[in-house]
Amino acid sequence: MRLLGNRGEDLAAGFLRKKGYRILSSNYRSHVGEVDIIAEEGSTLVFIEVKTRTDDSFGRPFEAVDYRKREKIKRIALYYLKRYKIIDRPLRFDVMSIEMSGDNSSIEHITDAFE
Repeated sequence: MRLLGNRGEDLAAGFLRKKGYRILSSNYRSHVGEVDIIAEEGSTLVFIEVKTRTDDSFGRPFEAVDYRKREKIKRIALYYLKRYKIIDRPLRFDVMSIEMSGDNSSIEHITDAFE
């Protein structure tokens, strides 16, 4: 399962780079938890959760980012902002939903997925 997640995160990072994002951190970990990707799009700091699935028997990948997960990502973002003394900067939370089947994949990038 972790291999699938890693593969999805690699695809997501490549997708973001092609769109002009600058990846600041992958699998950022703190005592609060982990977020998959922290990136910049222009001046905006973006915290990105990546969900990868091989089928939709448990729903679409982005549906796994429930209320608890969103709240955890917000706490991680707050910790990151405090740790690096980042103030007065645009901030956003995105979700990347990746569905994989063999060598084929589809990527859905949901910008500003939650506040």
